Amino acid sequence: MPDPSAEDRSVTATAATTTAATTTAAIATAATAAAVTATAVTAADVFAGLLADLREEGRELDSLVAQLPEPTWAWSTPAPGWSVAHQIAHLHWTDRAALLALTDAEGFARMVEEALKAPGSFVDEGAEEGAALEPAELLVRWREGRAALDEALAAASPDARFPWYGPPMKAASMASARLMETWAHGQDVADALGVPRTPTARLRHVARIGVRARDYAYAVRGLPAPEGEFRVELTAPDGTGVWAYGPADAPQRITGPALDFCLLVTQRAHRADLALTATGPDADRWLDIAQAFAGPAGQGRDPRGADPQDSGRDPRGSTPQAADPLGGGL
Repeated sequence: MPDPSAEDRSVTATAATTTAATTTAAIATAATAAAVTATAVTAADVFAGLLADLREEGRELDSLVAQLPEPTWAWSTPAPGWSVAHQIAHLHWTDRAALLALTDAEGFARMVEEALKAPGSFVDEGAEEGAALEPAELLVRWREGRAALDEALAAASPDARFPWYGPPMKAASMASARLMETWAHGQDVADALGVPRTPTARLRHVARIGVRARDYAYAVRGLPAPEGEFRVELTAPDGTGVWAYGPADAPQRITGPALDFCLLVTQRAHRADLALTATGPDADRWLDIAQAFAGPAGQGRDPRGADPQDSGRDPRGSTPQAADPLGGGL
């Protein structure tokens, strides 16, 4: 006859094993659900962080121009033909276009139709219209437009696509593009005023666009893009880390300060004035043509100390019928 105590032990062990297996499965299921939830929250957090960075970029530029005497709004900036007022007016105009794209597809389509009637001048015309306003009125409109765009972006899904002047754009991409343009035009204003700016971690958005736009820089010039990704390693503005893009073993490489890379890809500084290093002929060529913005190939900036007359530019920084380097793009 079997030993009852042994049988009891067998039943108890079986029950314990079943309970353990059930518990393990439950823990695994809960962990999977938590991971999915964490992933979703992380995506939302990333988008919220991007919008916070966009707001801060706008506030920083706002603080730069808010107390300017009225005559200073007419000062020339490094973008030929554009004053401080033109820079802010252009940002307001583009914010308004982005808001239409997010909230009124039909209204945006009409805006595109008007742009197609004057593809070479519609960006300048929008800036001229805003620059003609009194500075105080322009500032109010720009602030109201930024607030409205922020609200519309916050209400959108990061992956939702909206119409734009090229292919449809995700809300997250639109926010990144607005940040890039705000920073770049803010640099023009700061240069005009002779005010140094402290680079921030917000530049990572600009750098990422610059890296992703590599092939576009070739395409817009009718050139074949190099095969394979480049390695890009940029020293963060605070000097404590490196922003890395592309395969670690890529033979074509770019290294240097993140600020310098952002100035280069937005064409706010000439390569000769920046501490960027290229390894490999393709990487070296890219530094000559890089641009983070859509539209035609940008004219770029002259090296410091170059004679503006040699490039046909007005030495005061303005020329007639000049186009904005970021016009028609992001």
